[in-house]
Amino acid sequence: MVAPGENVTTQVERLYEELGWTMIGADTYDAQTWEDLRPSSATYVAGCRRRISRHLPASGDRLLDMASGPIQYAEYLEYSAHFTTRVCVDLSRRALDMAEAKIGVRGEYHHGDFLDLTIAQVDAAISLHTIYHIDQTRQEAAVRKLLAVVKPGGTVIIIYSNPHNLVSLAFAPVKAVRRLLRTGRGITTPDAIYFRPFPLGWWRRFEDVAQVSILPWRTFGAKAQKYLIPGGALGTWLLATLFRLEDRFPRFFARAGVYPMIVMRRR
Repeated sequence: MVAPGENVTTQVERLYEELGWTMIGADTYDAQTWEDLRPSSATYVAGCRRRISRHLPASGDRLLDMASGPIQYAEYLEYSAHFTTRVCVDLSRRALDMAEAKIGVRGEYHHGDFLDLTIAQVDAAISLHTIYHIDQTRQEAAVRKLLAVVKPGGTVIIIYSNPHNLVSLAFAPVKAVRRLLRTGRGITTPDAIYFRPFPLGWWRRFEDVAQVSILPWRTFGAKAQKYLIPGGALGTWLLATLFRLEDRFPRFFARAGVYPMIVMRRR
């Protein structure tokens, strides 16, 4: 939660600088907390991340990664494989240092609030799991700046959250019971990061400057996925089946799932 007198940007910066990008073994605290790292889920999760590559240009000069973090997954590195420069922007200095260790001189690094920075024009831009952590009053400005930084005809891809998804509605009673059980045992959980997603219809406001498509990225959040999908061979098969269904019925899964992919092509 946001501490008294602390704005949302400062809260997010503090959380990731102090804790989020801390390494716990081979993974970050962020990955340990928000990702399903089981071997049985690896192929599905990697496939979801690679969905972004389907909509990026085959080649280009500059790719903007807004809130790049440390580029913590191998699939994230692939996004800029065919670009000359990956432009990394992040509130966390630690994240940028970790990103630079991976891409070195092929990167351009900007530390600070994206809305306060001057970024030269790019061919495409991505922003993964970030916009819904921006204060609701500033989210539209952040999206419009992404669109303004991208060249005409360029693509902006945003991984967002659908607050009215069917999965969360179905899972709500289970979460309520687990919350009661934790309370009864005196168990507390860490303060949550600021999280305020708009309904999917909100994205239509950007049709004045871009062609907007809403596609499925991933049906379950990591916690629900770990709870509902078993490990082992059965879990791998279930997730492979789910992946094929997401691709076959994109309209349904974009609205039913937790995480839609917003693809905007600037006019």
